[in-house]
Amino acid sequence: MQIILRGLAAGYEAEHTARIFFPGAEKAEILPETEDFVLAESHELTDLILLRKDGRLYWRTDLRSPEADPEYALCKLEFGLLREATSINPPWGMMTGVRPVRIIHDLRAAGESEDAIAEKFLGHFGCTPQKFQLALGIADLQRPVLDAADPMDCSVYAGIPFCPTRCSYCSFVSRTVGDKATRALVQPYVDKLCEELTAIRETADRCGLHIRTFYIGGGTPTALSAPQLEQLMSHIARTFDLKSLDEYTVEAGRPDCTDAEKLRIIKQYGATRISINPQTFSDEVLRNIGRRHTAQDIIDCFAAARAAGHTNINMDLIAGLPGDTVEGFTTSLRQAIALDPENITVHTLTLKRASNLVVEHRAAAYDDVSAMLESCHELADAGYRPYYMYRQKGTLQNLENIGWAKPGCECLYNIYIMEEIHTILSAGAGGSTKLVIPGQRRGKIERIFNFKYPTEYIDRFEEILARKQGVEDFYARCTTT
Repeated sequence: MQIILRGLAAGYEAEHTARIFFPGAEKAEILPETEDFVLAESHELTDLILLRKDGRLYWRTDLRSPEADPEYALCKLEFGLLREATSINPPWGMMTGVRPVRIIHDLRAAGESEDAIAEKFLGHFGCTPQKFQLALGIADLQRPVLDAADPMDCSVYAGIPFCPTRCSYCSFVSRTVGDKATRALVQPYVDKLCEELTAIRETADRCGLHIRTFYIGGGTPTALSAPQLEQLMSHIARTFDLKSLDEYTVEAGRPDCTDAEKLRIIKQYGATRISINPQTFSDEVLRNIGRRHTAQDIIDCFAAARAAGHTNINMDLIAGLPGDTVEGFTTSLRQAIALDPENITVHTLTLKRASNLVVEHRAAAYDDVSAMLESCHELADAGYRPYYMYRQKGTLQNLENIGWAKPGCECLYNIYIMEEIHTILSAGAGGSTKLVIPGQRRGKIERIFNFKYPTEYIDRFEEILARKQGVEDFYARCTTT
């Protein structure tokens, strides 16, 4: 399937409206002679949608009123035709954005009534009542967190771009520590990361920022050796005031590189929350995605974490993994619930272009992913509540990712970064610092990027330190305007 866009109103939204129905579609400039296509064309007061699917032509045209939003009118016409031609009824309607909950927060901040918010989701976007209620419930739960936010709050993220193996669905910039060349990078990378974190602390102090949460993610942070992990975490403990943090998370995601010693180090140096991420409890599906451990290894790792004193543990599951079934996913979900972690995050598989699933053309139909998510009602029955949500382009069936937590165990960092409440200062290769204007919950966000790859991060480290001046320049502008 190809997407052809013509006219001023035919842009990003029209392109991604087509991708709701045809996720793998590619943009093109001219109508293909034989391939299927979607054409979205806007003129001064008229819109045209033309679809060729399986050799059959469908079309729809409309006369647009002068008062109408041209982009929305074109997308609505497009959505209606594609829904009719494909018999697909997307649960999020024609919503293409990744943050549905943020829309609710924005509308409330603008003074809109609850009825107007419901109309935006159910009428304007065409979401199902179930999805709207899901987003509304999460917004209500997050509201006290947003109301308590201070304009000068921030969080710190430290990235570890190394893993024991590469999962087939992963598109992150991460190198496997199994080869000699990568192993040689890890120590100098940790050294530079510690240095950058020192610079971040000094920058935060000069700007008058209050660091509320700290998050070490990846990659897989426990892909570091125990001495390297201790070096990093002891440096953080010396450099930052951990007692002032509301939360400190370390991803201890994979049991094939997370042992009792590393779990002890994580606890000893102040982490208050960890993630142990099975993705599935099926040995067959684990093999399908390139994991070199078993479901029992996950269970044993979880027990070791409890033995080390970890009292706030998250576990990730993914719906739609290759070879999984509705019954298999439900079994994995029930196994996670039986372990009784404080958080369970349920992702829907997203097909990223850089992932091996897509590059090697191993993606399947995944027709059952929606039915998999229906079993998540068992999380509510077990006392978990959905507390944050986001969507991604390329997610199967245009669905969502949801974090579930026991009351009082919600991950603040996840809320902060997803709803873009305050600045996130990011360290490490591929890091993206997000600067939020103080006192403007939905203000303009500025970004400062680190180099993407570990080798570039190490070799050009002085440039990364120089970019830290951008944080101070940003806050200097904010305090003078």
